[in-house]
Amino acid sequence: MEATLREVLVAPDRFEIATDDVVFRAELHSAIAVCVYDTVGEAGALLHLRFILRGAQPADVTDTTLATELLLLDRCIEALREVSPGARHLQAKIAAHLPEHSTAGEACDRVLVLVSHFLRDAGADVAPADVAVGAPRRLHFRPSMGWVQVR
Repeated sequence: MEATLREVLVAPDRFEIATDDVVFRAELHSAIAVCVYDTVGEAGALLHLRFILRGAQPADVTDTTLATELLLLDRCIEALREVSPGARHLQAKIAAHLPEHSTAGEACDRVLVLVSHFLRDAGADVAPADVAVGAPRRLHFRPSMGWVQVR
């Protein structure tokens, strides 16, 4: 008989870390989900970032917004390394959602590039981002298996 896995909903602008077999969930609505996991140690983290534009131009992303997102990403990676000191084989998968008729595509691309560079600098192998426009997306991430499902 298969046991039911514990599910954890990750709220926007938050991250969760796991060292056991768990499924993280996130509802992506104008948001980016960063799934990081260790392929050997089976630990992982999900960072859920809201994608909020401020400024006169639709494609503007303020330095404050970018700094806040990178700081939260840094805290997430450091927390993962703290709970799983042996995590040295990091992989990352990123999923994003933009609403239909959004003018945020260019700004989203900028954020994805920065997040990807940060993750690579942290030693993670980063898969190509999965970006979709339209209806909100549901993400399920099982760090122990490196499994990400986005609908």
